[in-house]
Amino acid sequence: MSINVWGLFRIEWRKLRRSGITAVYFLATLILWIPSVLNADLNFTMQDVGILPEDNFLIQGYMGYAWFLFPACLVVSTVLLTQLERGNGGLRRMLSLPVSPVRLCAAKFLVLLALTAVLTLMSFAAWAAGAAAAGRIYGYDFMRPLSDTFCLVCRIWLAGIPMAACFWLLAAAVRTPVFAVGIGLISIIPSVLLINTRICVFYPAAYPFYVVANEYTKLAEHFSVSPIRMGQWLPPAAAITCTALAAACGLFGREERR
Repeated sequence: MSINVWGLFRIEWRKLRRSGITAVYFLATLILWIPSVLNADLNFTMQDVGILPEDNFLIQGYMGYAWFLFPACLVVSTVLLTQLERGNGGLRRMLSLPVSPVRLCAAKFLVLLALTAVLTLMSFAAWAAGAAAAGRIYGYDFMRPLSDTFCLVCRIWLAGIPMAACFWLLAAAVRTPVFAVGIGLISIIPSVLLINTRICVFYPAAYPFYVVANEYTKLAEHFSVSPIRMGQWLPPAAAITCTALAAACGLFGREERR
């Protein structure tokens, strides 16, 4: 009997226990927020933008997170998930069992989403710890309502699902890890340039950064980005996600199945 997706998810999740990926996430979030804490006094000089210091502390940190750290961790994670078994022939052995390649691909993608959820929670904890530390150093309360910030990081995670699907397709299609990582990292760069254009809705790597920029618009009096209604965003996002996942499932393990 073929194992269902949930059973495969649990198997794949257990395989990651010794991978060290969560330790990498932890170090990455620390590296991101330490400069924000050490330079928190710069948030007091944003009067021309019309934003409160605590709001600017949050936005500046999450701009770096949404533009680079989140996508970069996704790229590394997708390559890790596909290469973890290719190196020792584990994927070939898995596919020799009564396991549907489509289900296995879907289970690994769910693991990827779970990993990004862990990264999201780590970033939230790092922001809270960083805001508390900056407050002690500079004698100003950089904390914001926890519920508001948690909603923001959840929206960033949700906006990252189409991007995750595209990077998962890339990892499934490109067998050479260096090329897969390189292409993925290069695709991150245009996000900053596209958030003020209508093309943004067709470029998944820009979705998380747009969410943060849109939040910046709400908090700052003199900053704005071109508004995108949910009705404009959801159809292309859903189409891109479904197409990328379908293609990834078709390509996953194609060499091992021959």
